[in-house]
Order: sequence, then structure tokens, then C-alpha cells
Amino acid sequence: MKNTIKIERALKSFTQEDLAKKIGVSRQTINAMEAGKYVPSTVLALKIAKCFSKKVEEIFELEERD
Repeated sequence: MKNTIKIERALKSFTQEDLAKKIGVSRQTINAMEAGKYVPSTVLALKIAKCFSKKVEEIFELEERD
């Protein structure tokens, strides 16, 4: 699954740590999501979208292999 978390963070001037604290996960979790190594739960994806005032579909996108 592709995502635009890193871009959205940059637009809001959030560090990985800032975002992690806002949604209640570790910085390592944010890093893993940005690297495509971790697919968030539905609840976590919704929290991320809400934090950026976006729809989930604007941040996360399924790839052919998903």
C-alpha cells in the first residue's frame, strides 16, 4: 500500500515524533508506514487522515499487488 504520510507531514511541518504523539503510536511505527513496511489498521489510518484533515483515500492507495 502506498501512502503520502511523509509529504503530509512536511506540509504540516510535523516530525515523525510529532505525528506519532498525535495519534498514539511510536516514531518507529510512523517510519515503518512511510517506508511501506507496515500497513496501518483501519482505526490508525482514520486517525492519520483526521490529523491531516484529509480523507483516508487521499493518503493511502492500494497497489496492484495488494
